[in-house]
Order: sequence, then C-alpha cells, then structure tokens
Amino acid sequence: MLIYLGLSALATFVTALVWLPLGLSSLPAVAHLLLTVGLMPLIFGVITHFVAVLTRSGGAPRNLLLAPILLQLAGGLAFLGFIGEAPAAALSAAASGTLVLAAALAGWMILRARRALGTPHPCWRWYLIAISLLCTAMLLVPAMACWPQARNALRLLHLHLNVLGFVGLTALGTLPVLLPTVMNSADATAGSRLRRNLPAAVGGVLMIAVGAAVWVPLALAGALLLAAVVLSLAHASLARHGWRRLFGDGAASALSGALAGFLLLLGLGAGHAVGALDGRDSLVAFIAGFLLPLVTGALTHLLPVWLLRGKRTPRRDRLHVALRRGGVQRALLFLAAGALLGNGVGAGVWPALLGLLHFLGTLLQALWVHRE
Repeated sequence: MLIYLGLSALATFVTALVWLPLGLSSLPAVAHLLLTVGLMPLIFGVITHFVAVLTRSGGAPRNLLLAPILLQLAGGLAFLGFIGEAPAAALSAAASGTLVLAAALAGWMILRARRALGTPHPCWRWYLIAISLLCTAMLLVPAMACWPQARNALRLLHLHLNVLGFVGLTALGTLPVLLPTVMNSADATAGSRLRRNLPAAVGGVLMIAVGAAVWVPLALAGALLLAAVVLSLAHASLARHGWRRLFGDGAASALSGALAGFLLLLGLGAGHAVGALDGRDSLVAFIAGFLLPLVTGALTHLLPVWLLRGKRTPRRDRLHVALRRGGVQRALLFLAAGALLGNGVGAGVWPALLGLLHFLGTLLQALWVHRE
C-alpha cells in the first residue's frame, strides 16, 4: 500500500506539472488533484506507518490501512466537482468523507498513544494537531456553500489550514525524526525540540490562516513565528550533521531543500499579503519548491525500506545509494523552480518537471538493476 501511495503521489506531480503550462485545468482543480489524490493519501499512509513506531505498538487495523484509497476516491470526486463534471454538492460530499476518515485516524492515534509502551515520541502530537487542522479545513467546505458572503475569508482559512496546517506541520514534525534516520545517526534532542517548538508552530499556522482571512498584520507576525521554528530545525540539523554531510547525501539534501522551500513559501506568502506578489504564484511555488523536494527526499529513503522489509541488508543499501544519486541537483532544480514560479515566471515549471522526471528515471533504473 505504501509503495502504491508513493508512486501515486509521483504520478499526480507529473500530471500537475504537465497540465499547468498547458492550461488543461484551472489551478484550483490541479492543486486539489495533487493534494487530495496524491499527497493526502500518502501522508495518511506515512502517519499510520510512523505512529506504530513512535508509540512502539502494533500496526494499524486493516480498515484504517484502506483509508488512503477512500481518500483518493473522495479527492477524485472533488476534482470532478472543480472541473464541472460533478454537481457542486460533490465538494461538500468529498469534504465530509475526508472529515470522517481524518477523525478515525485521529481517534486511532490517541488510542495508540494511551496504550504505548512507555512514553510515545512527541512527533505523534504534531501528527494529531495536523489531522485536527485538516478536520477544521474540511468543515469549512460546506460552510462556504452556506455563507457565500463569507466565502473568500473561509476559502483562505481552508487553504492555509490545509497547506501550512496539515501538510506543513506533518512535514515539520517528521523531519527532525527522519533526517537523523537518513543520516544513520540518532538524535536524542529531537524529542525535546519537538515538544518545545510545537506551540510556536501551531500558533504561527493559526495566525497566518486567520490573518490571511481577516487581518494581514496578524498573518505577517505568524509567518515570522513559523519561520523561527523552521530556522530552529535547520540550525539543529546543521549543527549536528554539518553542511558537507547534509548536502553530500541525496536524500538529506532533498529534505534540507524542503526546509529552504518552506522558508521560500513563507516569504512569498508575505509578499502576497502586502500585495507585491500574486497568491496563485505562491501556490505553484509551494508545489515545486517545497512538496517536490520533500516527497522525493522522503521516498528516496523510505521506498527501499518499504520494498525490502525487515533487517537492513546489502541489497537495500545498494538501492539507497542508487536512489540518492542526483539528489543535490534535483533539490537545486526544485528550489530554482519555486523561486521562479513564485515570482510569476511560468517557465519555472520546466526545471521542476526536469527534476521530477530525473527522480523517476533514477527510481526505475534502480529498481531494474537491483531487481531479484
């Protein structure tokens, strides 16, 4: 399932990057296709995978493991609603289905944390709050239909709670745990930093979301607060591993590039808030400059683990080495694409597509060479 979800996410990235310059669908439709069909199901799958580890408990029940497939169906329904191939009520129906599945995942996480062997790792709380913000964002979808006079403010809340709340907090909670694993070194301070940074991260997201909807200065203050959290994570990674090791590893460099992309996103969002940049450009930059390095970097490390389960083997190590090739160059392409797209340069989609196709080619070649 996790392998399928990873490949599905990559397929939606390719689709989005091809459709955007061709203008085959509107930006909101393409963004929802990418987020709801590709990224959200993958995040659900990864959360169920990691929570079992963070709480030192068993795996998720089978019905919860099937939730990503149902999420993809809901996402497909929402996409059809955006392109006019489904009635307007399809959006509320898709949001309601997503809300039920998200609430089920949150309930399962709370139950596992209570039954954990010892104290669960603080990362699980980042996941719980991310899912809670997703639930709030889903509640706003039918609210937009009920109160059309407040539609724009509710839409902005929905957008930021999804992008920065659900996706952003999940990523920022995972990276302090995943980066040391990628670098093959334990980080005993990661838990305390996650506990310390969580209130500021949540506060920053809420300030940005509410401020974008009703009062811009609040959003700008929230962006500064959230940027401080990201810089704290980046500083801790650099202090522990050094820039040579981080940028010498294909997976770690991509994940580090995602942090830089997140900072870029906050800067572009601030520019949009003061009227200097177009908000649509910021959304496209979010896809290219943050999501692409994040997903490709995570899959560089996780796909070999999912493909070759069990103890570490020389074959898995060879597959890791193969997937890491070109990771630094791909991260630079994604960041360049994010910077260009965020400033309204449509040609920035091509370096993003080049980096993504390079990763797909590297993945297919590695699987072919290292097949049994």
